[in-house]
Amino acid sequence: MKTVPDLTDLFLAGTPLLDVRAPVEFSRGGLPGAVNIPLLDDEQRHQIGVRYKEQGQDKAIELGLTLITAEIRQSRVSAWREFIAANPDGFLYCFRGGLRSRITRQWLSENGTDYPLIPGGYKAMRSFLIEQLDRLSTGLPFVLLGGRTGVGKTRLLKHLPAHIDLEGLAGHRGSSFGGLTTPQPSTIDFENSLAVAMLRHNEHKPHQIFLEDEGKLIGRVSIPLALRERMLTLPLVLLEEPLERRIEVAEKDYITDLHQMYLTKFGAHNGSELFAEHHRSALHRIRKRFGAENLEKTRNLFEDGYKQHLQRNDTSGYHAYIAMLLTTYYDPMYDYQLQSKNRTVLFSGPADDVAQWACQLAACSQ
Repeated sequence: MKTVPDLTDLFLAGTPLLDVRAPVEFSRGGLPGAVNIPLLDDEQRHQIGVRYKEQGQDKAIELGLTLITAEIRQSRVSAWREFIAANPDGFLYCFRGGLRSRITRQWLSENGTDYPLIPGGYKAMRSFLIEQLDRLSTGLPFVLLGGRTGVGKTRLLKHLPAHIDLEGLAGHRGSSFGGLTTPQPSTIDFENSLAVAMLRHNEHKPHQIFLEDEGKLIGRVSIPLALRERMLTLPLVLLEEPLERRIEVAEKDYITDLHQMYLTKFGAHNGSELFAEHHRSALHRIRKRFGAENLEKTRNLFEDGYKQHLQRNDTSGYHAYIAMLLTTYYDPMYDYQLQSKNRTVLFSGPADDVAQWACQLAACSQ
């Protein structure tokens, strides 16, 4: 029998994990790299859960044997064996490592396959990751990368010696306009992925780990409290770029690339219209802080740019729209927040200078 590894080693190795919980449980929170092939579907789980509460485990098992026909059972086993054949070094788990895990192992064993389970199941692994998240949020050598909207913080972050891309893990660019065409992970999924990222950095002991300066939320995903409180105390490295460069970056991120995402997912006609609705909705969300007059002017600038985009396949018409948002909405907010937080600034400059400074700090090879 294969020995269950230490949980730190399990996550550092990216060990394949077979999650046999119901789909609704997996959607609320999973583990990085885990694949959900459930023993019970959501309705079966609900019915068996009700029977368990009312009549106990034996009656719940009897109902389960009735609900899961021989055909359903064979389908489950076939799917599990296919996963195991592709991932022979993995482990399986249910919520607590109890009845569902044991039934899964038994059915597999009866079909000639032995696959180990994680003691304590998802609950034990989730508890471990929460503990590590709290511990490493206060213990790792973080430095924040800040700067005005459009300076290209995320692009630079990926070229720094050691970093964690919070926006990448959250599936969102962070601003009111930062939603993508794919759903964000649940907050639990985000926390689990973040904890694993921290574990990996802790293993390599870097001098500094760069994080992008964020608010409490990235889209609808919350930054864990321990990390958020730590971020409020961290020193800043400020990325500075001229307005022309910021317009260029914002155009690529929020216009060209985002528009292509919508086209790829929804097709030419629907994709373009949904892309436009994305911007219109984002403008609506900032209306109170932006003011009615600014909002109306910015809406008109967007519609002018969108019309030119459709008619000529030319995105330069959005430049006035982007400039209005940057200088009238985002920059005043940034200036206020930077002054009110009164943080230590370690270094400031354009991307090349920041990258060189960070590399020297981490003793990078040039």
